[in-house]
Order: sequence, then structure tokens, then C-alpha cells
Amino acid sequence: MRVIGLMSGTSYDAIDAAAAGLSLVGDSVVLEPLGMVSAPYDEELREALAAALPPAATTLAEVCRLDTLIGQAFAAAAVRANGELCDGRAELVASHGQTVYHWVADGAVHGTLQLGQPAWIAEATGLPVVADFRPRDIAAGGQGAPLVSLVDLLWLRGRPGTPVALNLGGIANLTAPDGTAFDTGPACALIDAAARGFSGGRLGYDAEGALAARGTVHEPLLERLLGEPYYALPAPKTTGKELFHLGYLRDALAGLGTLPAEDVIATLTLLTARTVANAVRPLAPTEVVVSGGGTRNPVLMTLLAAELPGVPLRTSDELGLPSPAKEAYAFAVLGFLTVHGLPGTVPASTGARRPSVLGSVTPGRRGPGLPPAAEHGPVRLILG
Repeated sequence: MRVIGLMSGTSYDAIDAAAAGLSLVGDSVVLEPLGMVSAPYDEELREALAAALPPAATTLAEVCRLDTLIGQAFAAAAVRANGELCDGRAELVASHGQTVYHWVADGAVHGTLQLGQPAWIAEATGLPVVADFRPRDIAAGGQGAPLVSLVDLLWLRGRPGTPVALNLGGIANLTAPDGTAFDTGPACALIDAAARGFSGGRLGYDAEGALAARGTVHEPLLERLLGEPYYALPAPKTTGKELFHLGYLRDALAGLGTLPAEDVIATLTLLTARTVANAVRPLAPTEVVVSGGGTRNPVLMTLLAAELPGVPLRTSDELGLPSPAKEAYAFAVLGFLTVHGLPGTVPASTGARRPSVLGSVTPGRRGPGLPPAAEHGPVRLILG
């Protein structure tokens, strides 16, 4: 089955569309990567999305408008991926949507909201669409995240030692072989927020870590940031930009005087490396397989290596799964599992009471087009 996975992470800079050939063979799911296209959000939509995200106030009218506009943008990305990567022969779309809020209160997750109305994708492509992956896990008592953990477990199963999968997107999350999985805290979220804030919106991120490389770590700011209570919470746990945003950074800077942008960004980059390493170290990894946009920041990767001496860091590209496309491929796999009636979660990873078949299905022009339910779920993922 040819499946298009759609993903836009918490950096909300672009929509990634990855196409995969997927099949169930014995006890394995076989993934043939067919390529990825990336479609940046147009500036007007990106600014509207940024203006609506927590801690800003918004309206139901604006939420409705964004749901439609993001759905249309995802639909355009799916149409492009089908034409360029699948010769128009895709059979299913799996859309994560754009996370705008994760409702966490009293140490529990009560809800989550991803925008990007799947009806627009189904209408534009004519294909069935699996979307709204996270709420089912939350309804089963889970965190609704990290959902990529199942794919990480299947993919890294059989590698020697104790491999840990690490994704460095807006938020950093990890998966260990025993199913332990959680968000460690910010990866690029605060770095990106600082780049935008200090540049007046001219910069969206610290390209190749250039700003951090010119800065000096400000130890009082680092110490203040490391005091964030989230880092001490036990797993499973999840977080997002409802906590780690520009206002959070401004509060942390209060009373420290005027600091150069480069010093703040250098400090935030070390914050990411240290908090990730502090989360990874107790797992005693023999290797860390890294993916996500943070892999393109050499300063962050160098600092992370220094915080984890003796632990090899490898990008997922080295193991055959392109790092920029990994999450989009993961949701293609999760959508594929859903239409085969197979669970897409691991309770040890999300804290749910039981594994759940994820998402909701929006029919294509010929109806849902669901294949027969599979009798047994896969125990490993093989790259074809």
C-alpha cells in the first residue's frame, strides 16, 4: 500500500509529506521510503498560527479559520506528494495535523487539539485520510504522546545493546527499548522563539547554530532555566509550546539585564543539550539515533555529544531513514496500522491503560477503502 504521511511539528515552519510503500510480511511491517517533499507555510498563515498559539488569546472564529486554511495547505502537500512521489497511485493519507494545544492539568493530559481539517485532504486527493491520532490514546488514559515511539521500537528492535531513539523537533522526545518514551523538554522551541523575538520576526530559527556559535553561555540564565519543574517529573510525560514559548523565556530573562541575542541562544542551545542528556543518561544507552530538525544544528549536536561522552550519536539517515522525513514516515506507518485494525501505541510509552487503534477515518471518493483487518500486529519494522 502506498501511503502519504503528513506532518508539521511544533516549529510550525513547513508541512512534510513523505511517501512510503508499506506492507505486512510475516511478523514485520516493511517500509520502502519513496521520498519526501516539504511545503513551507506561507508567511500570512504562519503569522496567523503563531498569533493564535498559547499563551495568546484567540477566538473560535480564528480557530475555525485556521483549521480550514491548514487543512487546505495539508491537502496541497498531499496532492503534490502523490504526483511527485507516487505517480498518482497513493492509496491512503495519514495526517498528523498541526498541534496547537495540549491540555495538561494536575499532572494529567485531558485533551489535545490538532488543526488541519482532513475533509480538505480527502476532497483534494480523493483518498481516505486517517487523522486525529492523539485523542484516542488520551481517552485510554495516556499522554497522547509520544506516538512515534511504537515506530521507533519496531525499527530499532534487533539492534545490539541499548539503542535510544531521539527526536529533536520543537520538543525533544526519546524512546528506549523497554518502551520508555517521553518528551524531555524543548529541543528547538526556545531557540526558535529567541531567534524570532530578537530579530523582530526576521529569523525563524538559528540556521546551522550560527548565532549560538558566536555567543557565550550565561550561567545565571542557564541555572534559572534548569530549575523548570517539568524536568523532574517522572515518565511518561509530555509537554509543548503551551509551556515553552517566548513569554516563558522573557520571564526567565527578567532581572538579568540586557543580554546579547547570541548569548541567550547559546544558553538555550546548551539547555537543550543538557536536559536531553540528563534524560538519556539513566537509560545507559549504547547508541543514540537522532532525527528531526535539530540534527541540522551542528552546535547543538556537538554540545549533546559532549554531554554524553562515550555514547555514539548517529542520525537516522545513517540507518536508512531520512532524518527530516522520519516523523512523516512514522505517521504513514501509524495510518497504515489503523486501516489494518492494529494498535498504534505502546502503553509503556504513553501511560495508557491499553494499546489503541488510533485516529479517525475520513472516506475518500470511493468510501473508506479499508483493507481486511490483520490478525497480528508487527514486531519489527524493516526498511525495504
